[in-house]
Amino acid sequence: MTSTNQDIEQLLLLCKSSNQRAQLEVYNRYNKAMYNTALRIVKDSFRAEDIMQESFLTAFTKLNTLEDTKLFGAWLKRIVVNNSIAHYNKTSKQNEVPLEQIMYKVEDDSGIEEGSQNTDKVKQIMNVMKTLKPNYSLGLSLHLIEGYDYEEICDIMNISYANCRTMISRAKESLRKKLMQTA
Repeated sequence: MTSTNQDIEQLLLLCKSSNQRAQLEVYNRYNKAMYNTALRIVKDSFRAEDIMQESFLTAFTKLNTLEDTKLFGAWLKRIVVNNSIAHYNKTSKQNEVPLEQIMYKVEDDSGIEEGSQNTDKVKQIMNVMKTLKPNYSLGLSLHLIEGYDYEEICDIMNISYANCRTMISRAKESLRKKLMQTA
């Protein structure tokens, strides 16, 4: 399906009336970013895909609760992060380990191209982040990659503000040390 020039507000109005073409276009505009967000947290490509799709279903069914349609992207991302954290917490309590080690890339709005100078450094950092303690890896992903502040991370991870600051500080130090060992 080719994308239209409709802005997100117009598309979301159509989505509220269960217009499937509009829903598909919104999905096509946001699915890669939401998949990457889920993947950074759950580290399992199949589960990230499921979480992303479940999150879109949730968003489309609760679209009437969104007060400002300009904030749709951030609202959808919050749904994805919450669903990913719920899965992460569930699996970490069950001590499940993903069967495959997934290499994934960090993407900003423009994406990081394979030929980019930063690609190797980003891959190195992401690989080292995967070796950190799970709460360190999650905290750093939320803070540095997803851009959440300490208060938001406290809510997401259900920890105190002091614990959050300490955890992220220790996670950064652990990452720094491990990166120096690999250099």
